[in-house]
Amino acid sequence: MKRNHLVILVAITVLALAGGTVFAQDLKIEYQIDVTGTARSNYLTFAGPIRYMAVEQDHFDGGTGASSKGSTEKFQPYRYDVLGKNALADGFRGLLLFGVAGNSYITGDNVTVSKASNGVITIQYAHRGTAYRLETDRNGRLQFPNGTYQKRSIGYIQGAGPQVISRDFSSNGNADGIDWNKVWSSSVAGGKAIPGSSSTTGNIVNDGASDESMYYWQGALQVTFERNVLKITGGLNAVKR
Repeated sequence: MKRNHLVILVAITVLALAGGTVFAQDLKIEYQIDVTGTARSNYLTFAGPIRYMAVEQDHFDGGTGASSKGSTEKFQPYRYDVLGKNALADGFRGLLLFGVAGNSYITGDNVTVSKASNGVITIQYAHRGTAYRLETDRNGRLQFPNGTYQKRSIGYIQGAGPQVISRDFSSNGNADGIDWNKVWSSSVAGGKAIPGSSSTTGNIVNDGASDESMYYWQGALQVTFERNVLKITGGLNAVKR
């Protein structure tokens, strides 16, 4: 109950800050992961309108198997409004979790990052049977709320996993065999049964803030990808609908 009260308090504070106008960088984020899943330099920093709902370079704690400073829970009020409506894309929130998760999650979810010659950076991964894709603009910026964020159901997971991926999208039925071109091809129809479960594949859908949320985040975050290290920095503004 205490946690629920805290979540509501922070969400109300965000709405008060928004107040129908835009304030500079209500939510600041700094993030880094090595997509090879071999580094120990992954971290997540964020600061919002309430001091105790912020963390500085939070990271994975091997002893507890969770984030060292509790960022997983502390970020929740910035993800949802008080009615539980998304204020951010699920794929973006999931991406942040890799900064405070063990390296096995990065490899197990097949986090894949590429940079095109035109400057667009594409981030893809599959978590608990759902594939996510995030794309920057040509300047390497993730735009909010109208950037490119998509998701698709491609498999399932039981217990601790590993994921089982439909052979429509994976050569071996595992996450490491995913063909991302097939995942994001509308010519590969959804609605097909996945052997071994009652789950079915889905179609490509947009992933973003709910149109019914009380507020959403606006702005751009700068993304860089060099030597297998993905970095995200910048600030977002809370905007009341």
